Amino acid sequence: MGRLKSISKYRPSIFQGRLDLSPTKHFSIAAAHPIESLIMRSLLVILVCLGGAYLYYVSASVLNVVARKEAAAESARLSSAIASMEAQYISLAQAVDESIAPTLGLEKLAQTQYVHRPGKTAAATIATNGNE
Repeated sequence: MGRLKSISKYRPSIFQGRLDLSPTKHFSIAAAHPIESLIMRSLLVILVCLGGAYLYYVSASVLNVVARKEAAAESARLSSAIASMEAQYISLAQAVDESIAPTLGLEKLAQTQYVHRPGKTAAATIATNGNE
């Protein structure tokens, strides 16, 4: 056989040199470490727990926002109902006079006594036996 002819007449550069990719030391990952499956299961359980916690907190915050909006709407409804009842009470209170009072079951009081309590607190006195 003769001499091999080169493909190119140019010399290859230093970047086109041959790379030695043959392993110098044999390393195999075919054998699993004994604790590897335990670590993998633990990481999977932790990941599932974190995912569940994330879903719980997101849904809880959404439900709290919905409940807050419903509470605000209910508060506004109750406030307007109270306001209309107050207006009705004031109009009815001004309409009561001595002519319609008996039909409502009201009676005129003969003797009225008023009590005045000064302040919002009461004072108590302690009776003594005279042994001071």
